[in-house]
Amino acid sequence: MKPFAKPLSGAIAALTLLLGFSFASLGPASAVEIKEVTSPGGIKALLVEDHTNPLIAMKFAFKGAGSTQDAEGKEGTANLMSGLLDEGAGEIDSRAFQARLDDLGVSLSYDASLDNFTGNFRTIVEFEDDAFDLLKLSVNDPRFDEEPVARIRGQIKAGILADQNDPGELAGKAFRETVFAGHPYARPTEGTLESLDKVTAADLGAFHGKKFAKDNLYVGVVGAISPEKLGEKLDAVFGGLPETADLKPVAQTEPVTGKSVAVELDVPQTAIQFALPGVMRDDEEFFAAYLMNHILGGGSFTSRLYTEIREKRGLAYGAGSWLASYDHAAVLGGSTATRSDKAAESIEIIRDELKRMAEEGPSEEELAKAKAYVKGSYAIRNLDSSLAIASTLVGIQLDDLGNDYGRGETDRAQAALGRANGDHRRSGRGLTA
Repeated sequence: MKPFAKPLSGAIAALTLLLGFSFASLGPASAVEIKEVTSPGGIKALLVEDHTNPLIAMKFAFKGAGSTQDAEGKEGTANLMSGLLDEGAGEIDSRAFQARLDDLGVSLSYDASLDNFTGNFRTIVEFEDDAFDLLKLSVNDPRFDEEPVARIRGQIKAGILADQNDPGELAGKAFRETVFAGHPYARPTEGTLESLDKVTAADLGAFHGKKFAKDNLYVGVVGAISPEKLGEKLDAVFGGLPETADLKPVAQTEPVTGKSVAVELDVPQTAIQFALPGVMRDDEEFFAAYLMNHILGGGSFTSRLYTEIREKRGLAYGAGSWLASYDHAAVLGGSTATRSDKAAESIEIIRDELKRMAEEGPSEEELAKAKAYVKGSYAIRNLDSSLAIASTLVGIQLDDLGNDYGRGETDRAQAALGRANGDHRRSGRGLTA
């Protein structure tokens, strides 16, 4: 349960294929086997079976069931529901359900993004049966009782009120409403004060009943569980869901660019966000664009934007960019925050760096460093825990990257990097022109 954020999931998921799905940091590659499990009831999951620790981690997603499915005027429905699925289910009320999770040491949470609705589950093997029983109740029979609905709604509204005086949040709102004007992506994932008041328990139940189904379910599991046992648990938890989700169609959209929008606020700091058209994750130039963005602003302390705005001039604590690939749009975005009297100078630097990237592209030295960083940091960022690995397994499925990523990863990585040698300047010109 969280508000609109700058997502990198599409970019990261695409890199899974391009860089290869390597578990070198976890041990010899030959010791790791990624299995496609199909339950007796036909539910599929990707599994990394690992009995090193007595833990089981599961990530699951209902594709297309994110905030784009919120009814007009009732924005925030999916996000509100994500905070309520562990607040009582079946015959167990909120207080008892939370106590039971604590007693068993179970970690259970949900999140609604623009495109998808996801769940995170982790348990120790000793209590796996009871833990999976709670997960089953949560997924299939949430209660949406009056007290927890009011409490979670109040928490979200408190966050919305706090954001009304936050320059960064207001800039993000203006960014979203301008770049995605007229599209469901323009609406706030967390909803508004007015829309949240209109969402009823019946609305939550209807959303749950229509959007959770077998045909839009993707599961990744890591830990001490066999394929046979996992198959049983998949059927127990998800087997009672409808066969087909009832999803509203969502149109593809091109980001709106070429506009400047100012939001007046009586504070000494100015938040700045910018956007250009991005590259979809299935585009053949995606990897070149990813490297270009790393050099422009995605590389934290080494990027051009950070160097020019923070290091050389001290105009801000940070500056960066991101390449966001959603299901229905792609955006190259960026942001910084500075003193109001330095905002114009910061904007001019951003424009200059975008122009320089468009005209010159990255240097060979910058490209070499970007390749080395991306290759070296991937495992740290995406394979550092069982739940992170499970999330990566789900991302691969959501993006339909294929299940042969574990084979020939070195050849694929080298081929992708080789293509980037010739493509990075063209991609830089196309994205930043």
